[in-house]
Amino acid sequence: MLGIIIYVVIGILIIIGIVKVIDNYLPKKLRPVLSIVLIVGIGVLAYMNYKAIYGPVEFNKVKEKRYAEVIDKLRDVRKTQIAHREINRSFAKDFDQLLRFLDTAEYVITQRRDTTYLDEEYLANYGVDKYIEDYVVDTLGYKSVKDSIFGNSDRYKTMMEVPFTDGKIMKMEAGLLDIKGVNTPVFRVEVPKKWILSDQDKDLLNQEMQTKSVDGINGESIIVGSMEEVSTNGNWPTTYGKQD
Repeated sequence: MLGIIIYVVIGILIIIGIVKVIDNYLPKKLRPVLSIVLIVGIGVLAYMNYKAIYGPVEFNKVKEKRYAEVIDKLRDVRKTQIAHREINRSFAKDFDQLLRFLDTAEYVITQRRDTTYLDEEYLANYGVDKYIEDYVVDTLGYKSVKDSIFGNSDRYKTMMEVPFTDGKIMKMEAGLLDIKGVNTPVFRVEVPKKWILSDQDKDLLNQEMQTKSVDGINGESIIVGSMEEVSTNGNWPTTYGKQD
């Protein structure tokens, strides 16, 4: 961007120099035509200067707004996948499976209470009362997983749809990862940046896809989870909210 600004400034200086030359040496009858040409040239350079300075600013505003909406959806997917693992001990492999899970799954609501009881065997052997401390887990009822995560909202029905696209669906995969001989469930959800920003400046989009920054979303996609390690984190910085 700095290089573009330098070129634009140099161009403006050249035009100013040409204007002075025209004013001093060009015949008066040719001046109106060249003045129009110069005005057009100045207008083009002014527009280029605007694009060079304010283009990235506007791009970043659009990017951050759209990324925030995508990340909100990825958070919903993550919460649902974690619930799926808690109940089924695995992650859903696709969104059809995840939606079926939400429509039917329930958490068991329990209550733990302490109790004591007489050790009959000890009493029979030694003739002395001995009490064992223990606990009992009572089942109080059941609660829908869907209601626990989404309350009265029906946004779960479209959580897989990528906003600002023509109906594209997030890429999701799940499976098992061998961790020291133990098969551990893992999942990964990906949304390519080029989907989200397809209508934006292509040069700025290419720069964004190559981002390597502590306060940016690095790489070509927004991602939550991993197929290479046990993680349910996203690759976005804390400026988009805490990992939860």
